[in-house]
Amino acid sequence: MNEQHIEDIISALYDLVQDARALPLGADKCILERDKVLDMLDEIIAALPGELKQSRAIVESRNELIGQARREAETIVRQAQQKANELVEQEAIYLEAKRQCQQMFDNTQNRISELKKASNAYMDDALRRTEEAIALSLGEVRETRVKFRSLTQGGEKVESVEDIDL
Repeated sequence: MNEQHIEDIISALYDLVQDARALPLGADKCILERDKVLDMLDEIIAALPGELKQSRAIVESRNELIGQARREAETIVRQAQQKANELVEQEAIYLEAKRQCQQMFDNTQNRISELKKASNAYMDDALRRTEEAIALSLGEVRETRVKFRSLTQGGEKVESVEDIDL
């Protein structure tokens, strides 16, 4: 039976009770046709189990859909959290790699600076020693030249290098 039919029966039952004759000295009590009321109630009871089954099935279906949606939502949230954790890990790995790269770059720059200072100091020292050696050699050359001039201008005959007093 459909829902409209049950409502019609209940409406007819309501009208029956409302239109019933009141008992003498009892305004809120009335006389009803027992068989007619019982038949109407039987019709309602016969129609209700189908309606109840249908409404229970609808409620169960709704609960099942809600449960399925809840499980799917939990799965989606779990997957999103997992993805977020992976992205955070990747970000952390990236940041750590970037930090290590910067540290290696800074260390390399410091090492280059130290090597420049050391090579400049070495070069300066080598040039200083070369300059001193050249100055010493130049002094010896000048001294030898002076001696050579003095020997040649004085008219002395030089027969070998050993005659020159160095």
